[in-house]
Amino acid sequence: MQSIKYLAFPLLALSLVMTGCASRKPAVDITSGTTTPTEAITVNTTGLSEDAALSAQSLAGASSKGVTEANKAFLAKRVVHFDYDSSDLSNDDYRTLQAHAQFLMANANSKIALTGHTDERGTREYNMALGERRAKAVQSYLITNGVNPGQLEAVSYGKEMPVNLGHNEAAWKENRRVELNYEAVPPLLK
Repeated sequence: MQSIKYLAFPLLALSLVMTGCASRKPAVDITSGTTTPTEAITVNTTGLSEDAALSAQSLAGASSKGVTEANKAFLAKRVVHFDYDSSDLSNDDYRTLQAHAQFLMANANSKIALTGHTDERGTREYNMALGERRAKAVQSYLITNGVNPGQLEAVSYGKEMPVNLGHNEAAWKENRRVELNYEAVPPLLK
C-alpha cells in the first residue's frame, strides 16, 4: 500500500507532462514522493474548470518546499472554523487545507497538531467529543489528499481554551475552530 502512495505523485506529474498540461517534467524523488529543488513547472490550464485548474497547478507547480506564491496566503491561515454543533468543513476552508496538504506532502519532516475547539455551550464531555470530531474531520481531509498520517496528531480541547471570552454569537463563532499548529518544519512565508 505504501509503494502505491509513492508512485501516485510521479505518475500524475508524468501524465500532466504527457498531456501537455505541464511544460517541464519535475524532478521527483520516488522514495519520498517530494519534488527536488529544481525550477517550477509551468501549467497550462486553458479549458479546465476552476477546480481542475487549481488541482493541476497545485500538483504540478509546487516548489521544492511546497510553498508557491499562490499558496502563501492559504498557508498563512492556520485556523478552520465550524458552524454551531457541526464538524463539517466549509467550502471556504478547502483551499486552505489543500495548501497545507501540499506543503506537508512536500515536507516529510513537517508535523502538525490539529487542535479541536468548541464554544462554551454544552457539557464538557459533549464539547470534548465535538472538538475531537472537528480535529478528525480536518485530519481525514488531509490524509485523503495525500498527507502521511504520521505527520498529523488530532487533539481536542473542547471548550477549555477559548480565543474569545465573550458570551455571544460573535465570540462563540471564533471559538468553534480547529487550529493547525506546526510542531516541526513550518512553512516559511517570507
